Amino acid sequence: MDLSGTWQACPADDELRRNGIGIDVDDSGWASIPVPSHWQGHEHFAGFDGPVLYRRRFEHPRPVDGERLFVTFDGIFSQADVWLDGAYLGDPEGYFVPHSFDVTSLLRLGAEHVLAVEVTSGRQRGDSKRAITGAFQDPRIAGSQNPGGIWRPVRIDRTGPVRIDRCRVLCRDANDKRAHLRCTARLDSDAPRQVTISTSVGGVVLAEVHQSLARGTNNVSWNLDVPNPDLWWPWTIGDQPLTDVAIDVSCDGAVSHRHAVRIGLREVAFQDWAFSVNGERLFSKGAMLGPSRLALGDATPAELRRDVELAREAGLDLLRVHRHIARPETYAAADELGMLLWQDFPLHGGYARSVRRQAVDQARAAVDLLGHHPSIVLWCGHDTPEPSGWGQQLPTWNKTILDRWVKRSFERADESRPVIAHSGVAPHLPQLDGTDSNLRFGWERGDERDLSGFAATLPRMVRFVSGFGAASVPDDASFVEPEQWPALDWQRLETEHGYDHERFERYVPPASAATFDGWRQATQRYQATVLRHQIETLRRLKYRPTGGFCFASFVDAAPSISTSVLDHERRPKLAFHAITEACRPVIVVADRPPASLAPGDALALDVHVVSDVRRVLDDIECTATLRWVGGQHSWTWQGDAPPDSCVRVGTVQFVVPDAPGQLWLDLTIVHGDEVATNRYTSVIVRA
Repeated sequence: MDLSGTWQACPADDELRRNGIGIDVDDSGWASIPVPSHWQGHEHFAGFDGPVLYRRRFEHPRPVDGERLFVTFDGIFSQADVWLDGAYLGDPEGYFVPHSFDVTSLLRLGAEHVLAVEVTSGRQRGDSKRAITGAFQDPRIAGSQNPGGIWRPVRIDRTGPVRIDRCRVLCRDANDKRAHLRCTARLDSDAPRQVTISTSVGGVVLAEVHQSLARGTNNVSWNLDVPNPDLWWPWTIGDQPLTDVAIDVSCDGAVSHRHAVRIGLREVAFQDWAFSVNGERLFSKGAMLGPSRLALGDATPAELRRDVELAREAGLDLLRVHRHIARPETYAAADELGMLLWQDFPLHGGYARSVRRQAVDQARAAVDLLGHHPSIVLWCGHDTPEPSGWGQQLPTWNKTILDRWVKRSFERADESRPVIAHSGVAPHLPQLDGTDSNLRFGWERGDERDLSGFAATLPRMVRFVSGFGAASVPDDASFVEPEQWPALDWQRLETEHGYDHERFERYVPPASAATFDGWRQATQRYQATVLRHQIETLRRLKYRPTGGFCFASFVDAAPSISTSVLDHERRPKLAFHAITEACRPVIVVADRPPASLAPGDALALDVHVVSDVRRVLDDIECTATLRWVGGQHSWTWQGDAPPDSCVRVGTVQFVVPDAPGQLWLDLTIVHGDEVATNRYTSVIVRA
């Protein structure tokens, strides 16, 4: 029975907790609210931070012998207390975690019932947060919005005497001959009994396990091999066949409960910060994917899928599901489209010590919920655990204790994937190796040209680079109220729309433009420049030592002045086209010439061809043409580019002519009908 639809709701207080949960309470004067939804999306609760008491009346026939009934919540944001007909059921916590409660005995008492749920979603601020909500309650992203509510469907589930309380199916390893599946289930039995657990793959039963169960919960694990599997690949390498797996638990010859998932058969490895799938190493070109909407329950399946499609259209093969766990449609789309996912656990910044138990439980639940998806290739326990980021070297409770517990929970639940404890942590004691680096040159520190020199000095810091880029103003900026230029409400933009006053003043100050459109275009040009050249730099360091990158960020969840390359309506900024060009399978790049040159300067610029193609590109012709006012010079090289490689093809050596004005370096490579180009621009100035 689907219990979604119209519920009654009222702000909760102590009196309502005592008197508002029973079946005889008159709730006709309460506000009507749809479930699933977020309460702030409705006029009666706009701007309200909760808690809210929900009620739903329903009729249900009494269960028959051998039948068990469970009320299941697919998602409550983020903590709740649940009653049925005034009887307390439990206190679910974790916004993405499904929760079920056995209501068989209560539903035997009558046909009319009331389900009451008090939902709490308190604001999380500072470095002692107590709820695991990640990006959804980060004030820099969410502003004043509160995502509280019953945001996923609610239903009554019917099973036989034994229920599959939770289940995970993992593809531990795979090759052309065999794929090995590891299955784990927790079975809830109403009495001691014998059961048969049958596992079918693609409609064929490959394993049967006969198991004795005690009353209550029982943990069962088993393995099976799939012969001659069709392997799942990232879209840049191969196809994405998916396989249905069904697990049936039978009692006395009848199926009591079934769990079904769709998986991809593949093997993942992670070495030197480079992913391998089925033994094929790949350089990851990625972006951080925040929530599609701040009210994630309101997003349509088409919207969720479109974000993955746009990433693929941009040439990306990795999305980092950043600081949140998304809706099921996102993972299904990634599986079908061959997009790899770096999955963050929704921890960001500092947390109170009381959060550890919930963090461990929810990490295990994340594997139960998502472990079957072939697109997920990495679990990350905590994003940027310290506010000072890479500059913080000392051990702390969050980084040293909480993150280790979360990492251990992931590793125990999932042996098929790599796990990192946290992100954005530089080499430090006691973990000398460090993780990925948040090197936001040209936005949070330094100049946007500093990345290449930094990489040469500290190569360990560019093994995998995350979060780089710059913010810009989108084309549709009506929320900014540009007609007020230059006297914009800067404080409102900073509080509600992500405007970063300090960094814009440093890199693209509003005072440098005469009009709002001029400033908007300048911000987009700067963002495109930063992303293009830093992606090219990292690709030129392919596997020596860089294994990939993940820029910040891909899409906006709401009207924002942000680092995203697509606004909240998925309209592209200039940076979207820049990253599409920089992420093409084959590019030609040169050492970047200085922005300004003086006559007589001597330069030597190495030219590289970067190929992500899995075959030899033979007989490539590469041409470099240097042009200035009144003259030009060209260089030509020929040769082969090995598969999945970066090769130096030649060096452009020249002395800057005495010709003030623009100087252009144009690069072209031709391979059959394929052509790739690039351009660098400098200015020749006299002292």
